[in-house]
Amino acid sequence: MAIIEMELSKIRIDENRGEQVIVLKEKDGPRILPIVIGIMEVTAIKMKISGVNPPRPMTHDLFYNAITQLGAKIDKIIINKVENNTFFAKLIISADSRVLEVDARPSDSIAIAIRAKARIFVDEQVLEHTSNNIE
Repeated sequence: MAIIEMELSKIRIDENRGEQVIVLKEKDGPRILPIVIGIMEVTAIKMKISGVNPPRPMTHDLFYNAITQLGAKIDKIIINKVENNTFFAKLIISADSRVLEVDARPSDSIAIAIRAKARIFVDEQVLEHTSNNIE
């Protein structure tokens, strides 16, 4: 499985469809990958990017804090599959000498990756099947 490193490019609102879209851009290339995500995940991502710290941990903060306090590290996320326009992802977590793959939604994975400063990857086949060139 070849994976391509991506970076968060932008978050936009598709007013025609009433959807929030997160756009990942190929780090060393022209391809982009738009993914429709929910309002809660958009809010979590925007808050972290903007440096807003809520008075109590949000769900993604709680998960990230629990992982790190258990002595584990979020190494990266991989968006590894798309079926019927639904994307799938995995959190790659290292704990001691083990590497764990945890099934997750891409939106949650990205929100957690931003908190962990972890790299974001997309499987080449997913990218070839769904990506666009820069608009």
